[in-house]
Amino acid sequence: MEISEPPDQLLPEQRPSSPRDRHLLYAATFLRSLATGMIAIMIAIYLKKEGLHPEQIGTVIGTGLTGATVGIALVTVYGDRVSRRAQLVSLALVTSIGALALAYFHSFPAVLAAAFVGMLNGMGRDRGPLLVVEQAILPATTTDEERTFTFAWYNVLQDSGHAVGGLVAGLPYLLEMLHIPLRHPNADQLVLWIFAVLLLICAVCYMFLSPEVARPANETLKPVSAETKAVVWHISALFAIDAIGGGFLTTALVSLFLFERFDAPVIYIAALFFLARVANALSHLGAALLARQIGLVNTMVFTHIPSSLVLATVPFAPDFGTAALLFLFRESLVEMDVPTRQSYVMAMVKPHEREFAAGITSLVRVGGWAIAPFLAGVFMRQHGSYVPILIGCGLKILYDILLWRSFRKLKPPEEVSAS
Repeated sequence: MEISEPPDQLLPEQRPSSPRDRHLLYAATFLRSLATGMIAIMIAIYLKKEGLHPEQIGTVIGTGLTGATVGIALVTVYGDRVSRRAQLVSLALVTSIGALALAYFHSFPAVLAAAFVGMLNGMGRDRGPLLVVEQAILPATTTDEERTFTFAWYNVLQDSGHAVGGLVAGLPYLLEMLHIPLRHPNADQLVLWIFAVLLLICAVCYMFLSPEVARPANETLKPVSAETKAVVWHISALFAIDAIGGGFLTTALVSLFLFERFDAPVIYIAALFFLARVANALSHLGAALLARQIGLVNTMVFTHIPSSLVLATVPFAPDFGTAALLFLFRESLVEMDVPTRQSYVMAMVKPHEREFAAGITSLVRVGGWAIAPFLAGVFMRQHGSYVPILIGCGLKILYDILLWRSFRKLKPPEEVSAS
């Protein structure tokens, strides 16, 4: 199916709110991404050292993403009944509590419960209900012409946080290398404590958002148009394919592959993901510039396919150094579709429909991520830790082809006016 006409009556962006709101969101997303980068690097290795086998590790990661999926569903269905500020503060506090529970409970059922409540994110990417609400707010802080760059800077800060978080994740192992007398379980607890504190600081940032973006609960109960629903459900079906592919490629599982395949020290893996997130961050600004030349959809597809092809070669690398170089090249391309995708979806709907659009598209993405790790754990146990990488790359390439066929003629307002 090909879509060539946008939803009727797309409205130009309303007057932006204070830049202060955008800066508060930027600060919160950086801190949350730092926390996410930490937890994604260390969680699978930590669980392995706690005695969990690969299927159990996949189950924990999948359960955490299932919790995030439930959170996104609640935000999507009930978001217009609760102020956005209250949603953000509550979600940040719940995530913080989940991290503390994970630090102190070690039985498998307790770890599963903590992962679900805390919406444990083993993806290494900041994707969850907090992201949905922030995406719905961001367009109101800028103009149509600057929307893609606003999302680009938003993602630059995310990946900068992921990069710093990757380094912090290596802290327990650096302490061991320096012979500092801190036992391994306590060192891991330190990382989880830092995670919890960072989410508390995020909650404080959200408390200072202005009334314009916080929005009282009953102001926007307007119906979502049939045209918007058609576009959102169609693109979400394609995002689901991409998400399942991404679920086979979580940072936690890729870290475990590098750890097992090349016997790489954890501090090396942490440094690799730091460099990867730096490459991601720089690529977001490149994506915004490229989108002005060739369009949002073309930028999404023509950078994403090469990234998957490169990643598919990593399992065949002869050593860790070669694998690391290939992985970094892939990371310089793979995230260029993120700010363009976010900007594209927000451009295709009316302002009051943004939380619905962000919620549905995020719901299918995180739902796909939640499904895949369960399967990845089985494949890893039976066939080896490299199999999920190949499956994930194949699914992502299929998604890119279908996306380009369906949406290449459906253009956002700024591309329509330019043409």
